[in-house]
Amino acid sequence: MRAVVTGGAGYIGSMVVRRLLAAGYEVVVLDLLQHGQRAVAADLEWRGARIVEGDVRDAAVRATALEGADALVHLAAIVGDPACAQDPELSRAVNVDASRALFAEAAGVPRIVFASTCSNYGRMADPIVALDESAPLAPVSLYASQKVEIERELLEGGAATCLRFATVYGVSPRMRFDLTVNEFTRDLWAGRVLEVYGGQFWRPYVHVGDAARAIELVLGLPDEQVGGRVFNVGDSGENYRKQDLVEMITGHLGRGDVRFVERNEDPRDYRVSFERVRDELGFTVSQRVPGGIAEVTDALEAGRFADPFGAVHSNLSPG
Repeated sequence: MRAVVTGGAGYIGSMVVRRLLAAGYEVVVLDLLQHGQRAVAADLEWRGARIVEGDVRDAAVRATALEGADALVHLAAIVGDPACAQDPELSRAVNVDASRALFAEAAGVPRIVFASTCSNYGRMADPIVALDESAPLAPVSLYASQKVEIERELLEGGAATCLRFATVYGVSPRMRFDLTVNEFTRDLWAGRVLEVYGGQFWRPYVHVGDAARAIELVLGLPDEQVGGRVFNVGDSGENYRKQDLVEMITGHLGRGDVRFVERNEDPRDYRVSFERVRDELGFTVSQRVPGGIAEVTDALEAGRFADPFGAVHSNLSPG
């Protein structure tokens, strides 16, 4: 089975590709390698992946990658609110226009998985009730709005599977330190003063390895289970406030200088239910936030990152 993974040398993508190769898939990676992932791509190629280096906005590159595809996992994107806000026109071109063109060209591909986000829910009306897949979508960021736009088009078509991932954390071959758990852990480990804005707001979290496992699972399930459907990916017990994360990290490190900055206007505040993916697909997480904190700390202690504060570990463009 030939699986095309756009953004396959990225934070989640590199984990997905490793899993699919180990499971016997033939894997084609389409990636621009714009965040210094040449070593990651070389490793994936050594493991057996075919690397198509190029921009998902390029029709010729898309055609090359999609040739003979049995499955498409679309991860390539300008990811996150800060990166989209930095260049709204680019984020529109990649996240909406290129995605729309890619899916039109992949109309004959039997299995399509689209990486979306729990940020689509925006802010919960009732702080007691966790939001499931039937909850209204109320995106408050450019990134989430773009994900919702493509999601709706795909679900109307009835073939693709949309996975709304919780906020991801943990160690990956293409490491990111611009994600909440990873960033907080790095900063406190390094002895920096951590300023936390809106510590009372809720988010769900999922380990990057579990996110990759969910994609592999969906690829192997029959159409009647996953086709034309949406699933939140995470665990209902892994909803935390930022202040909860700080307590876990400082407890693990035994230290930490933290300044909480009161912020009441942050519109993103949501707890999410992950019962559907558990009950209908049998998906459960293998790792939880405290273990992820320990994993990131161990990697930092071992010197796995030449410069954990370097630009290569962020999705923001330098300058």
